[in-house]
Amino acid sequence: MSKLAVLITDMFEDSEYVKPAEAFKKAGHELVHVGLESGATVKGKQQTPVKIDKTPQEVKVADFDALFIPGGYSPDKLRVDERVVQFVKEFVESGKPVFLICHAPQLLITAQVLKGRKVTGWKSIIQDIKNAGAEFSDQEVVEDGNLISSRSPADLPAFIRACSKRLK
Repeated sequence: MSKLAVLITDMFEDSEYVKPAEAFKKAGHELVHVGLESGATVKGKQQTPVKIDKTPQEVKVADFDALFIPGGYSPDKLRVDERVVQFVKEFVESGKPVFLICHAPQLLITAQVLKGRKVTGWKSIIQDIKNAGAEFSDQEVVEDGNLISSRSPADLPAFIRACSKRLK
């Protein structure tokens, strides 16, 4: 079974975390919640609590098989922390699967790893994606190499199927 790093902080989009997390756990995968403060409890926009297991400096890309970044405001809050940005950059460059939904591409934009890639995301970040040198594709799931991206909670069934196929 796979071990996933879940990059998350306050104000994540609850369904974009809960539904994939439930599916991954049900399939036997392990989730490690990576955030700004070990032991802290962060909450989604609808108050779903998530306990942070580790900070970016306490983990290595080699510890994980995949990275999952839920959307909402969480990616925007995380992208100002250099430790988080460096972890994302190293993860994308490792070639291991990276699962993005909604606003999650914001972290990859800040990490400067989207140039020449094809992704999708929430409509308010379309121009940001293009400005980062990526190709935006308005589809429920876009797969480009190790990146799997979706636009919104409406895309969750297809997103979960695509991500699950990449996990062993």
